[in-house]
Amino acid sequence: MSDLYIGLMSGTSLDGVDAVLADFEPARPRVLGYCSTPLPIALKVELLALNTPADNELHRAALAANALTRLYASQVKQLLIQCDVPASGVRAVGAHGQTVRHRPQEFDGTGYTLQLNNPSLLAELCGIKVVADFRSRDLAAGGQGAPLVPPFHQFFFGQPDQTLAVLNIGGISNVTILNPASPELRGFDCGPGNALMDAWCQTHTGQAFDEGGAWAAGGKIQTSLLKRLQEEPFFAKPPPKSTGRDLFNVPWLARHLADAETFEPQDVQATLAELTASSCANSLMGAEPHGTALKVCGGGALNLHLMDRLQAALPSWNVASTADAGLPPLQVEATAFAWLARQTLLGKTSSLQSVTGARGARILGAIYPA
Repeated sequence: MSDLYIGLMSGTSLDGVDAVLADFEPARPRVLGYCSTPLPIALKVELLALNTPADNELHRAALAANALTRLYASQVKQLLIQCDVPASGVRAVGAHGQTVRHRPQEFDGTGYTLQLNNPSLLAELCGIKVVADFRSRDLAAGGQGAPLVPPFHQFFFGQPDQTLAVLNIGGISNVTILNPASPELRGFDCGPGNALMDAWCQTHTGQAFDEGGAWAAGGKIQTSLLKRLQEEPFFAKPPPKSTGRDLFNVPWLARHLADAETFEPQDVQATLAELTASSCANSLMGAEPHGTALKVCGGGALNLHLMDRLQAALPSWNVASTADAGLPPLQVEATAFAWLARQTLLGKTSSLQSVTGARGARILGAIYPA
């Protein structure tokens, strides 16, 4: 009997919506279908704008959530047609929503995290039960609410006889350490992923991202600028920790460039790529210096220059895409949220104190009936 769930993910990179239909009936889940669509330009611009304070935010955020939800629904319908599966055959849709603010433990000790979504509308449009709001319960329990994917990484990629790590490079990067000898699973955010590189590339080339990292590969790393960027206190903060566009954004980069010498735009791109590679490598080596295999997912896995820089920074590790481990890099997070939705329906915990710093493991997500 099939055990079908749909996972939807629109990440910090704001590049689009990834959707998977996954069957969890086998011991190792199978992705039966995958589709992806870019965010419409107007919606992308609005979501990016909502990452910072502005006028009439509540109204604009509500309408952006509705627009994003309709895009989610179109992806669900496309998957059902592609896989020839009726809506009644899917147990639930796991819909993460679009993070526009992430300020855990700030201001009042609890802080907040905000993902734009309208799960009630999604359930209405699709006729399928929806699980959403995965992060807020962990925050309520004193945690960071992020990263959420390490337990799924352990479930899918963990090996009984090998220490390996899974590195997700989306807009922000996060790493999971899978050491079978360790009593606790470890995972945390490393810092910027593609967000700064994409923004700089868009500004100076007109392209949404640096395809394959070719532009960065032709530039020269500016060590003085790199050192200045690496002085950001977040990098030295011990786990558990999480971050987002609230910190690593264009104004953050502009402040560091303002008092620096003038650099060629291509050299800045090369330096930003090195910042991502070095912060990921330093995070990994600080947490697990004796691993052997690093599996990379997210859009960063398609950046050949970035993958080369990771390998150069981690000479004793075999750096490869998660595709080598059975799950293509752009499908990992969506599959993770399908799995998280399943955990919610089964009444099983899916957050860990060792990852988020919460007072204990919690069942995450709110259920919206079809």
